[in-house]
Amino acid sequence: MDMTKFLGKSSLRVPCLGVGVMTWGDAKGLARFHPAKTAYGGTQGPDEERQAFEASLSAGVNFFDTAAMYSGGASERRLGELAQGKDVVIASKFPGGFRFRTEDFPNELEASLKRLGRNSIDLYQHHFPNKSVSIPQLMDLLADAVEAGKVKAVGVSNYSAEQMRIACDALAKRGVPLASNQVEYSLLHRQPETNGVLDACRELGITLIANQPLASGALTGKYTRGARPTGFFRRFMPNFRGKGLEAIAPVVNLLGEIGERYDKSPAQVAIRWLIENPLVLPIPGAKNAKQAAANAEALNFYLKPDEVETLNQATLAWRK
Repeated sequence: MDMTKFLGKSSLRVPCLGVGVMTWGDAKGLARFHPAKTAYGGTQGPDEERQAFEASLSAGVNFFDTAAMYSGGASERRLGELAQGKDVVIASKFPGGFRFRTEDFPNELEASLKRLGRNSIDLYQHHFPNKSVSIPQLMDLLADAVEAGKVKAVGVSNYSAEQMRIACDALAKRGVPLASNQVEYSLLHRQPETNGVLDACRELGITLIANQPLASGALTGKYTRGARPTGFFRRFMPNFRGKGLEAIAPVVNLLGEIGERYDKSPAQVAIRWLIENPLVLPIPGAKNAKQAAANAEALNFYLKPDEVETLNQATLAWRK
């Protein structure tokens, strides 16, 4: 089975599953307290990162997503080290901090290229919209970067449907497609279906890159009242406490029942639910080889339409 596709209307071909490397890298100073590190905990070190990277490649998953902001640039740096000489597709995001002006873009791009050790970035994404940053002006600079060969495809992240259309129109004037919009999307976070983002992706031919496809791990079935997640902040997220934990139990049980038919885990079924939508590309995180290989198993089976619909109906409460 061919488990690859083009990213939106761009010429960038990617697997139907990616890997989020938000927690990779040896963060220094205040970067050690980046929300990703404190929420989920980091990896156990460079060996586990390397093994996760190699396990992903062995499974045919060569699309890795990072950002300048993750671990103060350490995530980009570590991914760049691992990717040297390998056939990989790298997605990164800018800016590296919350203070950003349009005129900072060239320096942001050069800094990411240096950390990654590359001459170009396959997918370069604006991490989050900012009222003080003109989307058309920023897209013009991204189009310049494409023409200069420093960026192969343009993406955005956390953009609304309206902001996507503004970005798409601005890029179209330069003959560059908007390839993707990365937002949170999972069975326990279905807002892209109701806020217009998924509809805009369909209308404009844009891929929705789904981060947190396992709802921070809540859909794995690993966590119960007696088994709390690692990472300081994650312990206090609603899905891991009290009524929130009780509410998702039937969903996890349903994922397990469906998974038994295919010898797959609840997490693999939850990821597969996203893959079944041709507009969506999930990027679960992987801290080690075991997690990377397990995530990749979602490529090796299909859900039946009635199973997809059963999951849709069981999680209607999370569309609000």
